[in-house]
Formats: sequence, C-alpha cells, structure tokens
Amino acid sequence: MSTDATTIPRFGLPLVLPRPRVLAEWLSTRDPDDWPAAPAGDGRTVMLIPGFLAGDTSLTRMAVWLRTGGYQLARSGITWNTGCMEQTVERLEHRLEHAVHSAGDPALVIGQSRGGSIGRALATLRPDLVHTLVTLGSPLLDQLAVKPRVWPSIVTVGMLGTLGVPGMFGLSCVHGDCCARTRAAIVAPFPGGVQFLSFYSRSDEVVRWEACLDPGATQIEVDASHVGMGMSREVWNALALSLES
Repeated sequence: MSTDATTIPRFGLPLVLPRPRVLAEWLSTRDPDDWPAAPAGDGRTVMLIPGFLAGDTSLTRMAVWLRTGGYQLARSGITWNTGCMEQTVERLEHRLEHAVHSAGDPALVIGQSRGGSIGRALATLRPDLVHTLVTLGSPLLDQLAVKPRVWPSIVTVGMLGTLGVPGMFGLSCVHGDCCARTRAAIVAPFPGGVQFLSFYSRSDEVVRWEACLDPGATQIEVDASHVGMGMSREVWNALALSLES
C-alpha cells in the first residue's frame, strides 16, 4: 500500500515526553530547508516500521525526508506496535508485496527498535521483497534485552494480551507456538543478496546496545538516543552515506 508524502502528517514528534537530548535530535532535522541530501531512491519502495508503543507517525519526518530522495512510501499501518508479531509480519508482508509489485523493485525496509526485529523477520522470510534492511536500535539478538525502565510497559501489554485484549501480544507470543516462525526468523542466518545495516548507540537508554550487533549486519555506531534515532541528523547522514556507498 503506497502513499504520497503529502498524505502523511508532518509533525514527526516523539511519542514520549522529550528529554533534552531527544529534543536536540528533533530540532536537528526540524527545518526541511536544512535537511541533508536524502539517498537516491529512484522510485524504490520504502517501508518504515515503528517501535514498541509507537506508530507510523513516529517516523513521519524520516519518511518525508526519504521521499525527497525519490523513494515511494508504503505505510506499515501500525498504530502502537503492541500486536502479535506473527500477525504483524503477515500483514506487512501483504502490504509490502503489493507495493513492490507496483514499484517493480525490492524495497528498502527501515525498522526502529521492535520494528527492526519485525523487519528482520520479514526480510528473512521474504528476501525477494527486500533490497536493504535498516534497523535502528533493534534488539536483534534478544528481544528482551532492554533496560529495567522498559519492563513495566512490556509486562503490562503482555498481561493484557494474555487476558484477551485485542491488539496486544501475550505470553504465547514470547514462548508459545503462535510466533514460533517469526521468532526463528529473527535469529536465522540472514539471506545473502539483501543488504543489512544495523545502527546502534552505546548510550541507548532503552535497548542494551550489544543486542543490536547482529553478525549478519554491517554494524554502524551512532551517538543518538533510542527515541531520537529516526529524527537525528547524525543518523540521517550515516544512513545516506551507507545507502549511497
């Protein structure tokens, strides 16, 4: 499902109360007239997958920036990214399949945090749909490799999902059969022929940065906060350089 940049809200604000560092990252790409040159998309599809408790709007600014380089945007359709991973991967596969068929070339997939893990599973299961996978602060080696401050949110969502609240993952997603396929795909050998870039920050305040060091990826260290990776000028510059090389 492709979309034009004009249909995407342009605020690109973080979904949490901004700390000084996140605010500085938000300000670093606030002015579109001062954006660094975007990588050349040449009509290729790009799908951006948001992180846990975030939706498409959290990556709006990066999406619009990539659109200026000629990428065609395919929205993930995710509002909060708290759902069952297997069901989420299946929905994204259908969306990406349609977009890639329309564009004619495999896509660039960018996932932040949990979104990167979902993108990793998608690229492993359907390498024919993905030209390049980019993960931003994603705990690829261990989905639960997060800082203590994140655990209350994870436990709350898991309990609600286990009790049957729609749109929430449950305990069966972590240990049961429902997400066994996608859990295996996240840690399976990465397919040859697909470029894989994993961005990580040693000062990540949410994810333990060591979990981002997937051996199948080109690992790129940046000095950025977890929440701010999608709107950090440093990350944008590094991403553009890596995609153009």
